Amino acid sequence: MDAVTTKGPEIADTHSHLVRPESMEWQKTRFPGCEAKTLLFDRATGLMTALMRFAPGAVLPDHEHVNIEQTYVLEGHLVDKEGPAKGIEARAGEFVWREPGSRHVAWCPEGGLMLAIFQVPNKFFEADGRVVDAAGQDWDETWGHTGKAGS
Repeated sequence: MDAVTTKGPEIADTHSHLVRPESMEWQKTRFPGCEAKTLLFDRATGLMTALMRFAPGAVLPDHEHVNIEQTYVLEGHLVDKEGPAKGIEARAGEFVWREPGSRHVAWCPEGGLMLAIFQVPNKFFEADGRVVDAAGQDWDETWGHTGKAGS
C-alpha cells in the first residue's frame, strides 16, 4: 500500500503510516475540474482513500461503484445528477455511502471538497462502450482480479 505524496509518509512502525495532505500537491484527474490527493492506495486490491476537490460545475461522469463507496463532504456539496438517486444531495458535514453496483453521475454545482473511500476502483462507462477505471485503463484487465466485479 502507498500514498502518492511529495514527501513520503512518516512511518512510526510497520502498522502506522502518517500522511500529511497539506504537504501534498493536488493531482489533476482526467475529469475536468476534479483533483485528488491520494492518502492511501493498495495496488493489489484497489482500496483507496482520497481527498477529492471539485471546481464549481465539475461532473464525475457515468460510473458504477463496484463495492461500497463512502464520501464525507467537507466543503460544498455533491449532487446525483443522473441515475436512480437523481437529486440526492450531500452537503458539508454530511456523509453518503453507496451500495455495490450503484451507478450515477456526480455533480458539484458550487464545487466541493470530499474525503472519499473506495473498496475497489469505480467503473466508468465511456461513450464508445469501453468500461475503464478513473485512469482510463480497461477495468477488467486492471481490476478484474479483485473478484469484486460488481453487477
